Amino acid sequence: MNQSENNEKLNTFFKEEYSSLKSYVSSNLKASINKDAEDIIQDVALKLFTSADRYSPINNVAGFVYRAMRNKIIDILRTNKHKTEYYSNNEVKLNEFASLIYETSSNVYPEQMTEELKKAIINLKPNYKDIIIAIDFEGYTYKEIEQETGIPIGTLMSRRHRAISLLYKNLKPKQETIS
Repeated sequence: MNQSENNEKLNTFFKEEYSSLKSYVSSNLKASINKDAEDIIQDVALKLFTSADRYSPINNVAGFVYRAMRNKIIDILRTNKHKTEYYSNNEVKLNEFASLIYETSSNVYPEQMTEELKKAIINLKPNYKDIIIAIDFEGYTYKEIEQETGIPIGTLMSRRHRAISLLYKNLKPKQETIS
């Protein structure tokens, strides 16, 4: 009984409020997102309809659907945030990372040292490069990476520590000649 009631309520709501949902999703997405509002609505609707039998009777259909839409939008925005590449123009993060490697508190580094740091990161072994990019440039937490990859947090921390040590070892002589 719950499944047919929930399906009927959801079906009626989507038919009557589709244009409102589209406006809601569009207003909450940034122009840089490559996903269309209708695609998001369809994704959420599919998920809601296929799981309707798992929910207790839905009393506030609008609140239920809008909350699901909001959660999907947040997921998309987070996903796109994490896809930022480390070589983007995010100089603040590069300077923060440089201060870690060069062991100084200055926020300004010679352009040549910044370029050397970029090259050194690119030349790291894939496991080391991936952890540096994920943690220091894309904003992932160790826990998020562990959940996504299945690699234990201790291993991830160890890889990052080794990567930073290698960067420091490779860049220290260059820093002394440039400075």
